[in-house]
Amino acid sequence: MFFNLIPKEFNFFDLFEKQVSYAVEAAAAFKELTAKGKIDEQGIERIRSIEHQGDDVAHTIIDQLNKTFITPFDREDIHALAKELDDVIDMINTIVNRMMVYKITNVNKNLVAFASAIEESVQAVACMVKAMRNMKNAKAISESCVEINRLENVGDTMRDKVLAELFDTEKNPIEVIKWKEIYQDSETVLDICEDVAHVVSSIMVKQA
Repeated sequence: MFFNLIPKEFNFFDLFEKQVSYAVEAAAAFKELTAKGKIDEQGIERIRSIEHQGDDVAHTIIDQLNKTFITPFDREDIHALAKELDDVIDMINTIVNRMMVYKITNVNKNLVAFASAIEESVQAVACMVKAMRNMKNAKAISESCVEINRLENVGDTMRDKVLAELFDTEKNPIEVIKWKEIYQDSETVLDICEDVAHVVSSIMVKQA
């Protein structure tokens, strides 16, 4: 199997699994915050800490990529996968920061729905990344990709619906601006998860 070509000390699969575990943690924390409807200092620090840990793993992957002659798959794909996984966490952190700046203090049912879809998509990404260790897991990877694509489509539909509702019902232009950005950023997380799926699908095709 292709992953046996890499020395133990440079096990990219361990690093990718660690990186995606932080994405799962960030998605779960985001869902908790939206359920509370209030961004407190503890919640901000939790997300920020996860984001920093995710950055550290991404930097380690790139650093090891520069030191390793033989890699388990194409170097550009390793770089792309690390970047996209990092972007998932970064975007969740961006949304939470916006909520803090905009002083969001109430539970918003639409944001709660987005948070649930994000958590499901990130969990599917985690299953896909873990399955990459073995080419025999191609079916599991394919099923995860299908689920991630489905959730991205759900996100598109949800975004269009909530924006239409926002423009029809909200009379305060400042509130429109605030929620428009938050909803669009939330849908972007699902887009990035789909980007991860595309990278992994490309890797599996090349290794088939």
